[in-house]
Amino acid sequence: MSGVVKSNLAPLRYCDDSNNVTEVYPFNPNGSPLGIAALCSPDGRHLAMMPHPERSFMMWQYPWYPKEWQVEKSGPSPWLRMFQNAREWCS
Repeated sequence: MSGVVKSNLAPLRYCDDSNNVTEVYPFNPNGSPLGIAALCSPDGRHLAMMPHPERSFMMWQYPWYPKEWQVEKSGPSPWLRMFQNAREWCS
């Protein structure tokens, strides 16, 4: 597994509130080794991931966020940026 991380084939990893990679629930809901949340192919064309960002791309769907965030519940969540980046990469 550490070879996957060293080869940059784990583009998403579960982190705790201090941005440390974790295997601990609830930050890592399935306890995946090394906090790996997604795997990609060496050329970056294929991505397999465990989290479901499509379920919370709008703030009203977002389960939790810090109180200091000034957000509009009808606006996009931070997860939307992932989809925008993928679209740009494919264009």
